[in-house]
Amino acid sequence: MPAIRELSHAPPPLSEGATEPQKPRDPRDEPSPFARLVRGFAREADRGEATVRSVLDPARQAVPLGAPALLALQAGIYRYGETMDLAARLVDKVSTAVKTVVQGQ
Repeated sequence: MPAIRELSHAPPPLSEGATEPQKPRDPRDEPSPFARLVRGFAREADRGEATVRSVLDPARQAVPLGAPALLALQAGIYRYGETMDLAARLVDKVSTAVKTVVQGQ
């Protein structure tokens, strides 16, 4: 005799190899382009800090840095500096735009 399933509002279990049906995506659930941009800046800043930290940690223990480590440090600091400069410009532009909009009202 087959087992009796409890009545519930949950869908029946998926058989092996079956995939769950895709729900329609709500555009409001997705981050805005500005939010994606800010997240990108945050990722780049984290990566730059991690690069600098990974190179400087051995240097603090008096381990001499070789040419590859110094090049990695230079590239990481440059990229980190460029990311911070671009983020600062973005914040400046956004704050100027907000000020303009507020003054216009």
